Amino acid sequence: MESTIFRKIMVATDGSELVRKAVDTAIEIAKLSEAKLYAVHVIELGEFLVTQHNPGDPEWKTSMKEQLIKEGKEATTYVENAGRAANVKVESVILEGSPAGEIVDFAEKNNIDLIVMGTHGKSAIQRFLIGK
Repeated sequence: MESTIFRKIMVATDGSELVRKAVDTAIEIAKLSEAKLYAVHVIELGEFLVTQHNPGDPEWKTSMKEQLIKEGKEATTYVENAGRAANVKVESVILEGSPAGEIVDFAEKNNIDLIVMGTHGKSAIQRFLIGK
């Protein structure tokens, strides 16, 4: 039964255990609707990271970025493997910038019908204290 509601689905992944339930849900929805799934990971080299932890060595930033790209590829590979096991086509995408902005921009530019995201795993008190 092919659905015309969801043709393109995006799952945002950081590779954490908490996101795996979102990945499973996205794969199940993609399978049921015969949609293409995009596994999106966003690398954020924020101001704090660059200004507070950079010892002035440009190689440091390059090394940090390479590590973050490696982690992003691991996160999206998990989605690809889970999708393959469920016979769902997955395209991995690694973006750089502010996660919220990049996710929205990608969704708009690619006519994404559904975005699936996991929780960041904070308890109610942690969200209250941290403000997120």
